[in-house]
Amino acid sequence: MLQLKLLTGPQAPVRYDIFRLPCVIGRNSSADLRLEAPGVWDEHLRLELDSERRISARVLGGALLTLNGQSVQHATLRSGDVLELGSAKVQFWLSPARQRNFRTLEMLTWVVLTVVSLTQIAVIYGMLR
Repeated sequence: MLQLKLLTGPQAPVRYDIFRLPCVIGRNSSADLRLEAPGVWDEHLRLELDSERRISARVLGGALLTLNGQSVQHATLRSGDVLELGSAKVQFWLSPARQRNFRTLEMLTWVVLTVVSLTQIAVIYGMLR
C-alpha cells in the first residue's frame, strides 16, 4: 500500500512497506515503524486515512515534522513527499500496483467463445440440410 524510503542515516537507503493504517512511526518498540535516528521521539508521527480517504500525517505530542522543507503539524501526503523526523529524512511513496494474472480467465473465455461459435455453425448446418 505505502512505501517509506529512508534517505539518511546508517541504514539508508532502506525501504519500508506499510500495509495497514493507522501507522505510528517513532523510536518506541511498540511503534509500527521504528526509526532509531537522533531527534525521533518515542511516538513521533501517525500516518492515517482522513475523512476523504487521503493519507495524512499527524505529529504526535510535541514532536516536530518537516514536510518538503516546511514545518507542519498535520498534512495530506502525496507521492514523492520528503518527511523529516528529527535527523531522519524519509520519502513517502504509494506502492506500485500489482498486476493480476488473468491468463486462466482469458483462456476460459476463448474456449467458451469457440464452443458457442461451433454450436452456432452446427445449428446452421443442421437447418440447411
